[in-house]
Amino acid sequence: MIIKEIELRDFRNYESLNLQFHNKVNLFLGENAQGKTNILEAIYLSSLGRSFRTAQDNEMIRFGKDFLKVKVTAEKEEENLTVEFAVTEKGKGAKVDGVKIKRISELFDHIYTVIFSPEDLRIVKEDPEKRRRFINTELCLTVPSYYGSLSDYKRVLRQRNAFLKEAKIQGKKVDTEILHVWDEQLSVSGTFVMMKRKAFVEKLKRISGEIHRNITDGQEQLEIEYEPSITLKEELKEQKEQFQKDLQENLLSDIKNATTGRGPHRDDIKIIVNGVDLRRFGSQGQQRTAALSLKLAEIRLIQEETGENAVLLLDDVMSELDAARQKFLVHSLGDVQLFITTTDLTEEVKKALPEGYTFYVRKGTVSESALERKRK
Repeated sequence: MIIKEIELRDFRNYESLNLQFHNKVNLFLGENAQGKTNILEAIYLSSLGRSFRTAQDNEMIRFGKDFLKVKVTAEKEEENLTVEFAVTEKGKGAKVDGVKIKRISELFDHIYTVIFSPEDLRIVKEDPEKRRRFINTELCLTVPSYYGSLSDYKRVLRQRNAFLKEAKIQGKKVDTEILHVWDEQLSVSGTFVMMKRKAFVEKLKRISGEIHRNITDGQEQLEIEYEPSITLKEELKEQKEQFQKDLQENLLSDIKNATTGRGPHRDDIKIIVNGVDLRRFGSQGQQRTAALSLKLAEIRLIQEETGENAVLLLDDVMSELDAARQKFLVHSLGDVQLFITTTDLTEEVKKALPEGYTFYVRKGTVSESALERKRK
């Protein structure tokens, strides 16, 4: 998978921009708040149909304008493909090779990207929602049916919670027959989500453990465990039945709290190094090394599941890593196209990078005269 070109119109601080990229390394240098991250955000948008920075699509529209357009040209399986993405004040839409798609989820199996930012370095110690988002993003890219089941689960969950809250506000007795209908629906989509997460975590454990051993020269053992709030079963039918049973057992608590206390929306993953749960203990260095292992494992997982290398977007993360982790990151990604934003790089890291282009970004402009083509 290679990103070859991008065209932007009224995206963030770019009125108009067209860039061609190197198939190895694309380095964006410049001070903060100049527009470096915006380019990575636009690439990510063509992959997952959403930003990694905001949940409000209209925030990406250039100030004073009423729409934005992103067009990305990529090479996949030795063939070119184009993804066009537009956002207006009324909503968003996309085209693949000129054909309008009906659902944004249809983007997922075209362009594969992995974002690695300073926020991702904190995934180990922050709240479970960050770790669930990590799992969901990976599964949406590699399991086409996952997004639909997750969306169904979230829709029914909102309805169930709204019903519980309304009953509490009005002081009414909860109709458990109505809840049973939603519980049945939750158990169908929720069981599918759980089974896919369980399988994903097993693969993640294998790959991230190997990477972590390499980073730490065998001094640390990384373990990943799936922590669902619903009791795990081996078989699909048994899991569905157990899901409904756990919801029933938690019913009085749900009515009292006016929210659903069990289900995939409460899942977490346990991250352990040498027997220590890093979510609560462990040094900052250990937590960052574990986060690096998880992100590199994400690339390997995509390659195993799709046969394609994901494009890695390193957004201002190099300055957050020490020299040893920087060198490991660079040396382990020889087959992956890199997009790197930073205010500066050490000469040692620059020399370690494969051939590529260096772009200088200032106030939302990237001039041809400021484009240094670096080759080895």
